[in-house]
Amino acid sequence: MNSTPLPRRPRVYLAGFDVFRRDAREHGARLVAACAEFGFEGVYPLDAQAPADLDGPRQAAWIYRANVESIRAADIVMANVNDFRGPGEPDSGTAFEIGYAAALGKEIWAYSSDQGTLIERVPSVPDAQGRVCERGYLVEDFGLARNLMIACAARLVQGDARACLEAMAQGRTP
Repeated sequence: MNSTPLPRRPRVYLAGFDVFRRDAREHGARLVAACAEFGFEGVYPLDAQAPADLDGPRQAAWIYRANVESIRAADIVMANVNDFRGPGEPDSGTAFEIGYAAALGKEIWAYSSDQGTLIERVPSVPDAQGRVCERGYLVEDFGLARNLMIACAARLVQGDARACLEAMAQGRTP
């Protein structure tokens, strides 16, 4: 009888603003199920339940620590970097998670269904120094779909979570 243990499926931390959806738990369950279909173990940020007796700041600190630990324990971070609360800008928490994963040397994949480069998507007007957004700041123009710190840290996939999981399973950069 061969008692060789089965290899562990790569653990994928599912970063993104999906946790703010009204159906966040159900959506997370669908993401975790999709991970399993592609041979991964999905870890959704809402999988960990904060103790009910914590007030706002203590609950936030508990969630932060749980998410950081989940990223540490993950093999891969897969991030939803679709525009969140403005054109061209993903969720700031997701951006932090990508940066944290990069600092840990984790493999990072990101997906977005938003079309075009950052300069094409962020409303801006011409200026002597480049294009300027409505708040008066230059919009970076490196021909990338995201800010360079995200675009250079992650393998970006055009599409949804399933498209990203498929690319991850194939182990290729799209």
